Amino acid sequence: MEKTEKRVILITGATKGLGLADAIRLSKDDNNIVIVNSHRELSDDENKELQANFDNEIEVLTGDVASEDDAKAMIDSIVDKYGKIDVLVNNAGITQDTLLTRMKADSFKQVLNTNLFGAFNMTKFAMKKMQRARKGSIINMSSIAGLHGNLGQANYSSTKAGLVGLTKTTAQEGSLRGIRCNAVAPGMIKTAMTDKLSDKNIKSWEEKIPSGRFGNPDEVAQVVEFLIDNEYMNGQVITVDGGLTM
Repeated sequence: MEKTEKRVILITGATKGLGLADAIRLSKDDNNIVIVNSHRELSDDENKELQANFDNEIEVLTGDVASEDDAKAMIDSIVDKYGKIDVLVNNAGITQDTLLTRMKADSFKQVLNTNLFGAFNMTKFAMKKMQRARKGSIINMSSIAGLHGNLGQANYSSTKAGLVGLTKTTAQEGSLRGIRCNAVAPGMIKTAMTDKLSDKNIKSWEEKIPSGRFGNPDEVAQVVEFLIDNEYMNGQVITVDGGLTM
């Protein structure tokens, strides 16, 4: 076991998008050991592309958060190697959008399993380790879709709303042992997901957003970093949406 005084951080679903932005920002702090999770083994080319975002090589942990066995194995491997886990960012998420009346049950279940059940799995096993240390921080990546719903996203919105409830309960239970839990609810952020929108759709959204633009992933990562560092923040859901939901 390699015991370390540095802060050990695991970010799920962090090989791209918001999770990758979190990893890039947090890895700039020399006091952090950042571990990124991928649901599958990366090819050599994919790994090179990922590593190119960082000054030093970053650890990639493979496992499906929707699998209870994988979740336990990932947390155990981190604690076996470093002696602890200080921060968990539950970022892994998928979408399978369509109108509710056209949505297949399997589609609802798959999104539920990754986005919500996956966060439950990771939180459960991370909390057990954090409780022994009597400290820790857990951050759940929710969405404004979980606060207000969104057309064609009955499955996604339900999971993101569920994460708010999970956050509140985790914060209450975790506070008994010095563990904090907060959530971030991004709005329209420039990612591969929003890149699929038509120019007309993008313009329509920008007209609704008081700030007049989509956010960038690092602006979300800044809030994640703040929630990790501020030890008096607990049980909160912070929207990062340019004022869209004010």
